[in-house]
Amino acid sequence: MRLFGWIRCGLYRKSGGRQIDCPTLRRLGLVTDDPSPMFRGTDESGKSFFVEILSWKSTDGPNLAEQMPEVLAIWEKMGQLVEARMGRPPMEFPFVEPIDRT
Repeated sequence: MRLFGWIRCGLYRKSGGRQIDCPTLRRLGLVTDDPSPMFRGTDESGKSFFVEILSWKSTDGPNLAEQMPEVLAIWEKMGQLVEARMGRPPMEFPFVEPIDRT
């Protein structure tokens, strides 16, 4: 059993702070009940980017979400708020795992 679920970072290059609709993802059984913290940073261009941490119940979760009209409607709206910059795509979603630093 995984302690943290399957953690995926969402990096969004945009000017607003809107999050992924986690209540929808939770209701659909795709993510855990863990909080989804969001962080804001400034890139080399001086523009804001946001990083959101989502704990998916499985590595298949994001692929399943892409097949659900309810989730696609949310992500389509998000796609209108982001921009590619500095040779990077508007959004990135790498899986990450915790490192034991003890």
